[in-house]
Amino acid sequence: MKEYTRAQLALRNGQDRDEIWCAYQGKIYDVSASRLWRDGKHYEHWAGQDLTDELPDAPHTDQVFSKFTIIGTIK
Repeated sequence: MKEYTRAQLALRNGQDRDEIWCAYQGKIYDVSASRLWRDGKHYEHWAGQDLTDELPDAPHTDQVFSKFTIIGTIK
């Protein structure tokens, strides 16, 4: 699986490029197809970041990531 730096992940924020990616527990997910991530934001969360520490405050579990393709991992 391909590894990406945090800087490379940050570029996939829905603003700088068309890809919209988020990381969770070291894995990077492509959330581009989700209507909930339009323009790279989902409520108060921004794409291109590691959301591991933010998930406990979410109204859903980590099962939400099972809907998305894993693109790679964070170096």
